[in-house]
Amino acid sequence: MARDIPFSELTTLQVGGPAANLVTAATQRDLVDLAVEAWSGREPWLVLGGGSNLLVGDDGFDGTVIRVATKGIEVFARDAAAASVRLRVQAGETWDDLVAWTVEQGFSGFEALSGIPGSVGAAPVQNIGAYGQELESTLVAIEFLEEGADRPHRMTAAELELGYRTSVLKRGLRGIVVSAEFELHDTAAERAVLGEALGQPIAYAQLADALHVNLGDRVPVARVRESVLGLRASKGMVLDAADPDSVSAGSFFTNPIVTERVARTLPGDAPRWYLEEEAADEVTPLAGGVAEESPLDQFLAHQASLEAVGTLTDAAPAEPLVKLSAAWLIERSGIRRGFALPGSRAAVSSKHTLALTNRGGAAAEEVAQLARFVQSRVQAEFGIVLHPEPVLVGLEL
Repeated sequence: MARDIPFSELTTLQVGGPAANLVTAATQRDLVDLAVEAWSGREPWLVLGGGSNLLVGDDGFDGTVIRVATKGIEVFARDAAAASVRLRVQAGETWDDLVAWTVEQGFSGFEALSGIPGSVGAAPVQNIGAYGQELESTLVAIEFLEEGADRPHRMTAAELELGYRTSVLKRGLRGIVVSAEFELHDTAAERAVLGEALGQPIAYAQLADALHVNLGDRVPVARVRESVLGLRASKGMVLDAADPDSVSAGSFFTNPIVTERVARTLPGDAPRWYLEEEAADEVTPLAGGVAEESPLDQFLAHQASLEAVGTLTDAAPAEPLVKLSAAWLIERSGIRRGFALPGSRAAVSSKHTLALTNRGGAAAEEVAQLARFVQSRVQAEFGIVLHPEPVLVGLEL
């Protein structure tokens, strides 16, 4: 057990006060035992993976921090007829190391998720995604140790209620992801004929442009990975000691999801994507301050009130939901790349407005102040509230 290790040494943002007690689990048995011990004492606890999606306040965390360092990738099932392969991966594996390994094996389904920092155990919590791929398309189940339990149980992907950068794990179900089970495409048969492993159809325009192919084309997985890493590096989104813009938590805000009516109030050049279903807690209010009640709850309550007075019929379709670009909203609100508040050591990335960076010695509160300012500018300009993607501990926006 280590005491008073600062979160500035444990997170990619390199900010945050001390962890009162830091324990490390190298095996699954260790992980269960350390968790049970922490819970038996009823003291505050926190699970830590790669520290890439975490912002801890300057006062630190007065409790036990369980750092997950378990390792192991197991191929436990293959279906030649379906060209599929199933993997069981321990939660402490580094996500990008897993992606690199699957590309080397000729498995497809992760290649567009290359370069995302963090651990495998953290990936299902917010349903990571990038460049047209999301975890939910490959995740089968997790082993989950629920708070207060002494052994993990299996939760299917459906039980996790995955949505855009969210899950029941992010919305309040307390516990620890012990391992994750994935189903990927095994390109063995294709490799035998073509001599190379083709990835999933390209589903993101920027990636298609970078690869000089059309949407829907299939490209060798190694080439997709290389292109995605290049795109992410150009935005400061790949951890690199030589790049100060990578001292961040990646994208700090999620792309807001609004009703079609709200989307129509934006300028015509505002990027937008129509959705069939998305995460409940990401729908954004039309205007005004941040509500205590979730925006979707307000929307559904409004629909219920209309039904109560007979103004909403069964035949009336639900209003379509639209995902907007947080980066576009930030830039159009007048905040440019490299922007910093006077005297602050936190700044918007010089490569991408969606990332907030530590320019050297920043306090956690300086990052939070910058985030609040960005939120206020976007809300003032467009009436839309941006929500943070990182987990916040010991501070609020």
